[in-house]
Amino acid sequence: MAFIADRLSRIKPSPTIAVTTKAAELKAAGVDVIGLGAGEPDFDTPDNIKAAAKAAIDAGKTKYTPVAGTPELRKAIVEKFKRENDLEYTIDEITVGCGGKQTLFNAFFATLNAGDEVVIPAPYWVSYPDMALMAEGTPVIVECQEENDFKITAAELEAAITPKTKWVVLNSPSNPTGAAYSRGELRAIADVLLKHENVYIMSDDMYEHLVYDGFEFTTIAQVEPKLKARTLTCNGVSKSYAMTGWRLGYAAGPVELIKAINKVQSQSSTHTSSISQAASVEALNGPQDFLAERAEVFKGRRDLVVAALNECEGLSCKKPEGAFYVYPSCAGVIGKTTPDGTKIETDTDFITYLLEAEGVAAVPGSAFGLAPYFRISYATSDAALTEACARIKRACAALK
Repeated sequence: MAFIADRLSRIKPSPTIAVTTKAAELKAAGVDVIGLGAGEPDFDTPDNIKAAAKAAIDAGKTKYTPVAGTPELRKAIVEKFKRENDLEYTIDEITVGCGGKQTLFNAFFATLNAGDEVVIPAPYWVSYPDMALMAEGTPVIVECQEENDFKITAAELEAAITPKTKWVVLNSPSNPTGAAYSRGELRAIADVLLKHENVYIMSDDMYEHLVYDGFEFTTIAQVEPKLKARTLTCNGVSKSYAMTGWRLGYAAGPVELIKAINKVQSQSSTHTSSISQAASVEALNGPQDFLAERAEVFKGRRDLVVAALNECEGLSCKKPEGAFYVYPSCAGVIGKTTPDGTKIETDTDFITYLLEAEGVAAVPGSAFGLAPYFRISYATSDAALTEACARIKRACAALK
């Protein structure tokens, strides 16, 4: 009898974390590496949020909290959804987890039976399929083409839904592409979902505040209120508030689903840190003006990277609407040969070449379900991005 559970054979470690770890190891060994793999803002957590955490420690708020989160935090989340998304929830329709990832995992674990299908547009965040598999679900991957800005169309969604479909995952703005769904695009998707009353929608809005060029963020329950009763609207403080290490995500949905999610969490982490919860109350209730200021910085970085990558021989890069990623095509370098005679046959080969030849760490598109592309995170300094793009350009020019 094998000691390791069979379910682990169905999943793989996170490739984005693997890239970040590899880059850190090379740096520790003295290699000059520019890491563009991590989905983490380089900004610090705002001072008022840190002060709230310190005050919570001093006030002795270091005990267990309710599984679903403190009443103060859930109230702040309710107010956030009303203020920013025109969505009405009660605190009983809110759950708080250890980062957005745990909330999504809990939802799948609480709802999926063996054979239940989860429609996942590709390119996708690397964890969606594996979380579905861990919960014995079946990921149904829909490849979304570059000519459609890497977004699923209403027709593609309709074709993917079967009697076994339990969830459809929407991520806007997207990790890894930065693509965001307009109100009109969500309207068309909503019209399809209205016809399939047994399908639930997981709307991952983690990059909500990182949109550019006047793009108006909307979420599907906002676009079509009739879908609210079967939509889990997921968000968190990690990206917008530069709080990745605080590990706090949250979601809003129908009471029955929220209770099931909390039941799962009660037998795993119980709840996220009481101090992180106190800090997140301040994040959501405190000043929000810095969000637009930081988004403007990210926009400048996006423009820098897109322009530079489009100057690289064999690469092409679309300008996305949001997040802090770009997803350039490397189709033009496939089939070429490196200076040491190695043939570039896949996007993974190309990314390996960039790391070994020029010390630039990125993530291959195959990790996100659509090749030949690669993901670059521009959540780092202009200087680092400028140097990284120069190295990429040099690496591309050296291919024969």
